[in-house]
Amino acid sequence: MEHRKKDKSEYVIQAVDRALSILESFDYQQEELGVTELAQKLGLHKNNVFRLLATLECRGFIDQDKKTGNYRLGIKTFEVATVFLHHFGLRRQARPVLEELVAKCNETAYLAVADGPHVIYVLMHETSHTVRIFPRLGHRLPAYCTASGKIQLAYESHERLAQIFKHHPLRKLTENTITNMEALEGHLRGVARQGYAIDNEELEYGVCCVAAPVRDYSHRVVAAVGLSGPVSRFSLERVEQELVPLVKEAGVKISQRLGCEVEVAAAPAAA
Repeated sequence: MEHRKKDKSEYVIQAVDRALSILESFDYQQEELGVTELAQKLGLHKNNVFRLLATLECRGFIDQDKKTGNYRLGIKTFEVATVFLHHFGLRRQARPVLEELVAKCNETAYLAVADGPHVIYVLMHETSHTVRIFPRLGHRLPAYCTASGKIQLAYESHERLAQIFKHHPLRKLTENTITNMEALEGHLRGVARQGYAIDNEELEYGVCCVAAPVRDYSHRVVAAVGLSGPVSRFSLERVEQELVPLVKEAGVKISQRLGCEVEVAAAPAAA
């Protein structure tokens, strides 16, 4: 008697399936969700959703905002995604461009992705300088006062920005930090027009960064490519004449590797 080969759907474990459905409920439009919202969205009882969330939170796949009580994806989801990205995806496409960027200017280059009011650094290539400034991979930093964050916020709508920062006030970290939402939006409009962002000691004294957008095949901004270093090496003249063109060129090159049809404007040759 032949054994019928079972369809894989017959082996699905309901609790695991529901937990994965919770993770899939979070997207660019809904980065935070409450128990009631998830229960309604998935057609589950709130008690079941709460137990699943508690399990996911214990494993680091879900975080709870202590102020709002809502839930968002946890750092463990990034760690798992990083394994995939290592083999195929954004990091794989960006790596040779970052290496080329560092070869041209000898400053630390990085790739960062947006995570609501934060940015997460997913790839880095270091300078050979003894004095170097670089973010830790997987580290979250506030988007409103970092070059990589501002360049990604610059293409969001007024409504989306209000949603992102609804429960995240703009804290003053240095004398250069923008702490007013209206002022930030005005600044971001300028960033969008020029196609790059600068962090001039807005997050931390002594540190300067410049970043440009990375777009996917649909022209959506999916990341930022940037350079960071001490202000002693990032003079205004050097930033504007050398580093900005190099970063914008790198952003276009990565975008092209992701299928975005956009022309590269060659950066000027180093003197």
